[in-house]
Amino acid sequence: MQVWGIDLGGTKIEAAVLESRENPTVLARQRVPTEADKGYEHIIGQVGRLVEQLRDSCGMEPKRIGIGHPGTLDPHTGHIKNANTTALNGKPFDKDLAAYLGIPVRLANDANCFAVAEAGMGAAHDLKPHAEVVFGVIMGTGVGGGVVVRGQVLNGHQGIAGEWGHNFLDASGGKCYCGQIGCVETVISGPALQRHYLSLTGRSMPMKDIVAADLRGDDPAATATIQRLVEYFGKAMSVVINILDPEVIVLGGGLGNTQKLYTEGVAEVRKYVFNTRLDTIFTPPKLGDSAGVFGAALL
Repeated sequence: MQVWGIDLGGTKIEAAVLESRENPTVLARQRVPTEADKGYEHIIGQVGRLVEQLRDSCGMEPKRIGIGHPGTLDPHTGHIKNANTTALNGKPFDKDLAAYLGIPVRLANDANCFAVAEAGMGAAHDLKPHAEVVFGVIMGTGVGGGVVVRGQVLNGHQGIAGEWGHNFLDASGGKCYCGQIGCVETVISGPALQRHYLSLTGRSMPMKDIVAADLRGDDPAATATIQRLVEYFGKAMSVVINILDPEVIVLGGGLGNTQKLYTEGVAEVRKYVFNTRLDTIFTPPKLGDSAGVFGAALL
């Protein structure tokens, strides 16, 4: 039976229809802009527009849809919380979306969707098919994570399992959208690192250009920015390893493509982890930007 998944991001919403859970061949795929600045109802309308486009392109009707989204559905209130797409916060998104679409929906945090896909059919599965604990990392516009234990996502009592992006890291990161100071996300997310580069140079530069300038070795501010990423990545990730001790960590999101994280970054982790060595495997994702939508479909 075909499975439908939607990955709701801050800038785009992507959907895919897969042949089945056992055979995740993509039958159809579409995307639309999120346009979150236009409000909650508009986001719901964009999801509806996307589902309609998929119906038209593949000629099939969904029986239910899995949706990955920023933030989490609070298990006690039934409302979204902690989403950096702030229009979702405080809303019963699953109920409103199910009513709009006329079919059942199941929600999960986008990082959890990424983690379960990479653990079950992606990079972690290829490396350790029977890995007991896999941690999936999203590092890009925000910083998030998902924990998979014996093939199942760990949501936690409050629905916040894996949210390492809002552990305290360093006060120099400043205030976070969540209201706290110095969260991991304020220090090593893409926008945070771009702000750091701006503070050093007075110039704005996209993150991919900062990474490229560091590799060329012709921009001391770019090198200092990447060094900040590497050092604080080590400190932040060691806390996760000390608590979960995962066999595999998959680094997703735009910053997950930064090659120095797999060399110098892992060396920094080794400094702080509570062990005489570091056995955890760090790997880039196998499924690329498909992981989120595949994981949502597997819901």
